[in-house]
Amino acid sequence: MKRPRHLDPPKHLSKSPPVPEPEPVADPGPPEGEEARPDPTRYGDWEKKGIAIDF
Repeated sequence: MKRPRHLDPPKHLSKSPPVPEPEPVADPGPPEGEEARPDPTRYGDWEKKGIAIDF
């Protein structure tokens, strides 16, 4: 099936440049002196002064 002619781009319109690949982001890990913990936004639990808060 072919596209209807009214959906074709105008002849004067130039082609879009290719989308660049994103640069990989290095995971810095936990800050010095802290242990690795689960991400609070993933599990829905936050900790404030040692007390777990679930909202």
